[in-house]
Amino acid sequence: MLRTHTCGELRIENKDAQVSLCGWVQRIRDKGGMIWLDLRDRYGITQLSFDESRDDAALIEQVRQLGREFVIQVQGVVMERYAKNDKIPTGAIEIKVDQLTVLNSAKLPPFLIEDETDGGDELRMKYRYLDLRRAPVRNNLMLRHRLMQATRRYMDHQGFLEVETPVLIKSTPEGARDFVVPSRVHEGEFYALPQSPQTFKQLLMVSGFDKYFQIVKCFRDEDLRADRQPEFTQIDCEMSFVEQEDILNTFEGLVKYLFKEIKGIELPDFPRMTYADAMKNYGCDKPDTRFGMAFKELNHLAQNKGFQVFDDAALVVGIVAEGCAEYTRKQIDALTDYVRRPQVGAKGLVWVKYNADGSFKSGVDKFFSQDDLKAFADHMGAKPGDLMLILAGDENKTRSALNELRLKMGTDLGLRNKDDYQALWVIDFPLLEWDEDTQRYYAMHHPFTAPKPEHVSYLKENPGSVNANAYDMVINGVEVGGGSIRIHDREMQRRMFEILGFSDEEAKEQFGFLMDAFEYGAPPHGGVAFGFDRLCSLFGGSDSIRDFIAFPKNNAGRDVMIDSPSAIADEQLKELHIKIAPTTKS
Repeated sequence: MLRTHTCGELRIENKDAQVSLCGWVQRIRDKGGMIWLDLRDRYGITQLSFDESRDDAALIEQVRQLGREFVIQVQGVVMERYAKNDKIPTGAIEIKVDQLTVLNSAKLPPFLIEDETDGGDELRMKYRYLDLRRAPVRNNLMLRHRLMQATRRYMDHQGFLEVETPVLIKSTPEGARDFVVPSRVHEGEFYALPQSPQTFKQLLMVSGFDKYFQIVKCFRDEDLRADRQPEFTQIDCEMSFVEQEDILNTFEGLVKYLFKEIKGIELPDFPRMTYADAMKNYGCDKPDTRFGMAFKELNHLAQNKGFQVFDDAALVVGIVAEGCAEYTRKQIDALTDYVRRPQVGAKGLVWVKYNADGSFKSGVDKFFSQDDLKAFADHMGAKPGDLMLILAGDENKTRSALNELRLKMGTDLGLRNKDDYQALWVIDFPLLEWDEDTQRYYAMHHPFTAPKPEHVSYLKENPGSVNANAYDMVINGVEVGGGSIRIHDREMQRRMFEILGFSDEEAKEQFGFLMDAFEYGAPPHGGVAFGFDRLCSLFGGSDSIRDFIAFPKNNAGRDVMIDSPSAIADEQLKELHIKIAPTTKS
């Protein structure tokens, strides 16, 4: 080994030891007679010292020829530092260098490789291998590693087998767009990259592997956001001979274990909330329960008072912002502008101040008396000093818009503390959702999700009323995982495909292998999949999963470091039997 210790290892107890270190030059401070050099590796930083009055002139000259990010090896003696640095673990010592070897020189980096850098996102992604040298990025990947290892420990202790499933599979019509891979051997045919190992893990249950898991790469060709990448990682799990409660208990246990192991936090038992209650009280199926501001419907109090906006609305609904009655007109106008943004979609905002003296002030005083507004306050649970914010309109759009306003108010008021973790299960999702454009039902989760046993009889006459035996885990307003009890009966699966608009021939062509397997003794089974990248960002206190992926894509789905995707040679296209249509230039 070229080194006896790492740059984060030495302490005062190592004083007078002869050591050898290797690493990158972080910075050099030349004070004339004395030179100090910070040497960095992935374990930390160690200060090296050089004394012009003591050291060989050739060594001093060698040091002065170094630049940032040079790779060097040094040998020397551990000494106690005169001016200690309590901000780093090695801050009590330094190395009196006797010998220095340059292992490789380096160009000046395009940005500072320090905790606080001057490089923008795109530049750092282009030189990601340099960005990975920075401690914050490195720490994110170390957190990812620890989460991965802790997951494996828990799953192994629970008796799960880690089984790898294929990456080259068959394209299916449900879900997001597939990434497809042309076959050279089978002309005109394509593989698909898996959006999830769903059918394979169900086949493993048929095979008798009653507890399966896999930390697996998945692929979806969809538009990107901060919490999405074209390739992402799941903790994928399946169990046999279980009911919903068994799944919830097992994987609630996993997440509690991860929080205890990684963050030292003991989470309480996760509450359960139905999908219907989540939509009614929070306007979304992944509510952030770190703060209140639950919705209160006001139709019975607000309508038939002559205010047309309320009278014509399918829904009048509001939230209470505690202690915000002192908001200025400028602040309220800013909130109105916010809800009118196309991304939010409301037409306007009605505000009611509950003043400290018990009186009310609103933008609709000419339509509502003080008694009317007091009735609003009593129903919504508002107190003197609070601000009521009310939206009206189409039911679904209004709930969605109020959800966005609620989250904004929570953020503005400092109620969404990243160090506070509130988890829950959302259950009893609808099995199907109706699409007006195509005039057909789609599976809300996927076509293998079982209906609630007590709703099976509704499938034929009223499929839209059927609830799924499905569940999502939500932490701080982020869906970190979801799953369901699966259909394990061939006839039930055939009926589901029929409701979803598949002919028998189409169902056989796409999923015949699974339906055939069900004829050979499929056990009752169910599972869950966690978005591992999302879990990492949640544990790391970041809104973006890209910070926790070694080599992520940018918002356009490109890897700017290796310039991918890219064109391929005509000869490769010919081998793959692919012809590219010429582009027409305007």
